[in-house]
Amino acid sequence: MSLILFALVVRVRDGLPLSASTDFQHNPELQERKQQLRTISKALSLFPDRGVVKGHDLNIYFLSSEGVSYMSVCNARLPAAMAFCFLEDLRWEFTAHMDSAKVALAARPYPFLEFDNSIAWLQQQYNQRGGPALEVTLTEVQEDLKNRPLQILTLEEVEFTNGSANGHAEQFSESGQNQRLEPVTAPGILSLVLNIMCSSLNLIRGVHLIEYTFQDDYEGIWNVVAFLLAFLCCVGQCHLYLFHSSLKRVKSLTLLSVVVVCNYFLFGLRNVWQLLFHLAVAVLVTLLTLNRKLHDRTNDCGV
Repeated sequence: MSLILFALVVRVRDGLPLSASTDFQHNPELQERKQQLRTISKALSLFPDRGVVKGHDLNIYFLSSEGVSYMSVCNARLPAAMAFCFLEDLRWEFTAHMDSAKVALAARPYPFLEFDNSIAWLQQQYNQRGGPALEVTLTEVQEDLKNRPLQILTLEEVEFTNGSANGHAEQFSESGQNQRLEPVTAPGILSLVLNIMCSSLNLIRGVHLIEYTFQDDYEGIWNVVAFLLAFLCCVGQCHLYLFHSSLKRVKSLTLLSVVVVCNYFLFGLRNVWQLLFHLAVAVLVTLLTLNRKLHDRTNDCGV
């Protein structure tokens, strides 16, 4: 039975497929893994330069270098080091025969059909000989994996990162290529202004107390910690409101809880009205953060 079942070369920035091996098998899991390859290829810029997505009988391995990613579907019995030997050999072969300028300018899927034969030849060498065929040696790859452990991704992480592929998972990246948060509302701007005010007050009081703490043999050190921690939580709340983040609900409620605890600890240094003001602002920004939804954007990659 073949251990390397399918190989794919894609462009990292947009997941454009450049070349692939021919698959004549009708294995349901293989077809499922090939679909997952497409999902991964559209979010490669968010993943490490190499990794593995483990399945029941088949694993997906990928290696990204110089704007191109080399991906394969392999039998789970194939050692990871051998899989990356194959990908390294594939990288050497592609780099030696393909012009990087043509890769960057490619506009249509599979522009390098002539390289399909090279993939098939390399795949056959590994499946028949069971070892590296070109420049890479198994020892080198094993040593590299030992020094830089392989990152194992789950199917849930893949689907979450590329959520726009199925329409119900959330995604946000710095480039905002698939989804972004809804526009900031007037109450949101008000909550940000008030939260910045609260964070400034916490920082000023905390820094001011440091001087007296040094003079009083650190008796008020915990008050300083409470002020500075409340300051950091306010900054974190502003960040969560402005930018999408995974586990937003958990993070928002955690920050709110810390703000409540800090203000309870500072009861002697603030009057009731001051405490209520800080707590009201924290609750307001938390509610607005939890209610700010993702705004879908059409993915026009076309691949």
